[in-house]
Formats: sequence, structure tokens, C-alpha cells
Amino acid sequence: MPRLAIILIVAAVIFTVYAVVDCAFFDRGRIRALPQWVWILLILLLPILGAALWFAIGRGRKPKQGARPTRSLAPDDDLEFLGRLGRDAAQEERIKKLEEELADLDDDRERGDGQTPPTRPNG
Repeated sequence: MPRLAIILIVAAVIFTVYAVVDCAFFDRGRIRALPQWVWILLILLLPILGAALWFAIGRGRKPKQGARPTRSLAPDDDLEFLGRLGRDAAQEERIKKLEEELADLDDDRERGDGQTPPTRPNG
């Protein structure tokens, strides 16, 4: 019988310590019902009951699978970023082409090729 009591006490201490550490390092944005420091105090004052309440009530759930991840992704893992790179490259190419056309038009105007730009009729 004394062995069982010792085993239960050790298990209660381990459960309480695990709950305090879990609460201390848990994401503050996902803690429910009470502030984090109150949960730690509750776990320490009511070891088994406080720890059980922490795991049952205080610990918020993970975000849903379809929700956007809160952690940042590496650029090569972020599909949105990779898609934006393709669009940016195409846009840069269009800008470069337009700049070349404008430079050609300026060169033609400076040389005086005799070509006049088309004018709109008034009216």
C-alpha cells in the first residue's frame, strides 16, 4: 500500500509540473478563460484539479487545417510568393519592352526622320 501511495504522489507531481511547463510555454493567443499567470497559479495551488482544468478548459485548440499558418514559410515553400515572382518577372519584361520602344521613339525624333506623330483631329 505505501508503494501505491508513493507512485500516486510521484505521478501527481509529474502531472502538475508538466501542466505548469505546458501552460508557461503555451501560445498566449490560444489560452482560454483566464490569463496565463492565473492558470499557473491555479495549477500550483490545486495541483491535480488545476492541472486537469488547464488541459480541459484553458488550453485552446489548434487552428483548423484550412486556416492560414501563423508561422512564416520559407520563400520556396510559399506558393503565393512563387506566383508573385512569376507575375513580377512578366511585368518587368513588359516595362523593359516599353522603355525600349520609348527610347526608339526618342531616337527617331532626335534624328528627325521626317515622321511626325499622328495627330488627332480637333472637334
